[in-house]
Amino acid sequence: MLLANGRKRTYNTSISFLGNCMRLMNLVAATMLLLASLPISAQSIPSAVIVDPPRNTDHPARNQQLLVPSAGAGMNALFLLAAGAGPKPTMLLLHGLPGNEQNLDLAQAVRRSGWNVLTFHYRGSWGSPGSFSVANALQDTDAATAFLRAPGVAEKYGVDLERLVIAGHSLGGFTAAMHAKTDAKLLGVALIDPADIGAWGEQLRKASPEERTAEKASLDDLGNSLAGADPESLIQEFEGAPASWTLASAVPGLRRQSLLAIGAMEGNAEVTSTLAESVRGKSSPNATVTALSLPTDHSFADHRIALAGAVIAWLESLPGKTTR
Repeated sequence: MLLANGRKRTYNTSISFLGNCMRLMNLVAATMLLLASLPISAQSIPSAVIVDPPRNTDHPARNQQLLVPSAGAGMNALFLLAAGAGPKPTMLLLHGLPGNEQNLDLAQAVRRSGWNVLTFHYRGSWGSPGSFSVANALQDTDAATAFLRAPGVAEKYGVDLERLVIAGHSLGGFTAAMHAKTDAKLLGVALIDPADIGAWGEQLRKASPEERTAEKASLDDLGNSLAGADPESLIQEFEGAPASWTLASAVPGLRRQSLLAIGAMEGNAEVTSTLAESVRGKSSPNATVTALSLPTDHSFADHRIALAGAVIAWLESLPGKTTR
């Protein structure tokens, strides 16, 4: 064991073993007391959210760095591949603007549940070549989905093309919804506090100069994450957003497959629930709508386990059996 200064700590072997056993027993006892005090809903969290599966020595889980092609550029991507032999259900997970919250904890939980997860950075974001724009992000989402369906890719990485889900947070939720307009082969779509870029653009076009300045100032978390874009260029793109960039325009496409819509009460919960209600009741016979709102902020900062639990429970409700 290493100390903070890098020096090795030495123990008497037997004392160390007994001490570790006592600490483990105390931890188990404390965990049992904690679980007993939790509400029923917390106790029913899917095990994949909080429990590591046994290691599959023949076909272990692994990470694969990739470059996903889009408009001639290779987008930085990470493929979290689930354990086990054979094709796996697969999720494409899209981050928001600019992607400070990448939801990699969610991706890991989804993988523990037996799913592959592909996550990537749009062109111009986080080192991916090219320039960032919302329009480019829409193209990039289409390109990443096409990449997963490419015969060589699906075979190499074990992608079950019949069980492909697209999920996105914030801007990623918007791009996922836009993609669903024209993709009738998805098993499901998960929207996590999605942004309504078209509706935001309409509000900006009606805003006073002071309100516009305030909206521009709200884009204060870009840092050095985006190339070819800044708050002003993004606001201008939002202002010029076409009507086809509204979440309402995606409703017909979202009615074809199962939908999960999770809103944040301090974020876009109202937008999310309105969208879910528009889709509900008019879906195809084999589709369902699952909607909930969590009492947290747009990044789900203090409800990460609840977020992962909701996503995993929804995945487990989809048709087909997942082998772990």
